[in-house]
Amino acid sequence: MSDAAEWDAIYAERHSVWSGEPNAQLVAEVTSLTPGTALDVGCGEGADAIWLSQQGWDVTAVDISQVALGRAGEQARATGVDITFQQADLVTTPPAGSYDLVSAQFFHLPDPPRAQTYRGLGAAVRAGGHLLVVGHYPSEHIGKDHPERLFANDEIVALFPEGWDVVTSQVRERRAVHHGELRDLVDGVVLLRHRG
Repeated sequence: MSDAAEWDAIYAERHSVWSGEPNAQLVAEVTSLTPGTALDVGCGEGADAIWLSQQGWDVTAVDISQVALGRAGEQARATGVDITFQQADLVTTPPAGSYDLVSAQFFHLPDPPRAQTYRGLGAAVRAGGHLLVVGHYPSEHIGKDHPERLFANDEIVALFPEGWDVVTSQVRERRAVHHGELRDLVDGVVLLRHRG
């Protein structure tokens, strides 16, 4: 089965997979930024994209699952926001220099193609813009499932040695529902600013 088919099947199993709330680290890092154009990578059911749009961002939201995108579009219409939704596999690179913000929340890939994919996402950020990467922190991830897909902050920072400033590189705890149970989770949070 292709990744698209796998994700379609995951979304088709349940009425909703995610909480419907924007990711906490996105809200924490982006609230102080000046809105512009944003790319939401792996947008799922659209909560982050909707929140960004409500803050004044012009949002393009991309996911590999057509089922997820259908739900995201319904939520956006119900909320009254205008978002461009696209079905795509973002292992292929988005257009260079196109966005003021690229947000990749829990966009976990093995390496390869992780390094190449994240460099491509960085290339999509225009000068003065930001790349936000948030993931389950490897040493603290509950269940230790798919360890080959997890990454530490230093790995992401090291992909951008020149022309970038590290605004945030932190490991943060939060309490949230994870696989149906309220748990203490740990996120790696990296926000980089492209100097150009």
